[in-house]
Amino acid sequence: MAERLAAGNIALALLANTLATGAALVALILTFGPISGAHLNPVVSVADALEGGLSWSEVLGYAVAQLIGGFTGTILAHLMFSLPVVSLSRHIRSGPAQFLSEFTATFGLLSVIWGCSRSSSKVTPFAVGSYITAAYWFTASTSFANPAVTFARACSDTFAGIRPVDVPLFIAAQFAGGIAATLLFRWLVPTLPSTAKDVLVAHSEDDSDAGKLRA
Repeated sequence: MAERLAAGNIALALLANTLATGAALVALILTFGPISGAHLNPVVSVADALEGGLSWSEVLGYAVAQLIGGFTGTILAHLMFSLPVVSLSRHIRSGPAQFLSEFTATFGLLSVIWGCSRSSSKVTPFAVGSYITAAYWFTASTSFANPAVTFARACSDTFAGIRPVDVPLFIAAQFAGGIAATLLFRWLVPTLPSTAKDVLVAHSEDDSDAGKLRA
């Protein structure tokens, strides 16, 4: 929609993508936070597992769901706008600047999640949505910050796409940034590992915080 209505104005198209992504992200986290912790991102799930919040078998299940969700969303968008169901992207996103951008974007995202969810989990959805909205503009890559999103966008030859050959670089940068942020907050907040089960999602039925919104 942004590409069609912007009449070639890339800044306007990017702004439209920014607002739609940020707003939808807040709504989705608020909706699915109490159910699954709103793990929409494999990097977030891996970070949670590193801190003992998820088992590695659960991470696998989450990652499969995240990838399926990303591809399903891409197909749905294509069908709504009368595009080919799957069209591999030709949008070039390569080089050190893109790697650094994705590292920075994901490092910031996990920093926001770890920082906000420990002080007040109810503000985390808004903080995450705000961060991604801003990161669209202060990173050269427009802040994918999510391997599932990266894979999905490789199947869309549109404004938001990424060439399949550029996907591994993005995913490596995303995991590097997410793990770096997790290690940083492990140092900044030494008690984090022992309380990680309450950071992203309630992992047991008798968790007293099961009703809280988490991202």
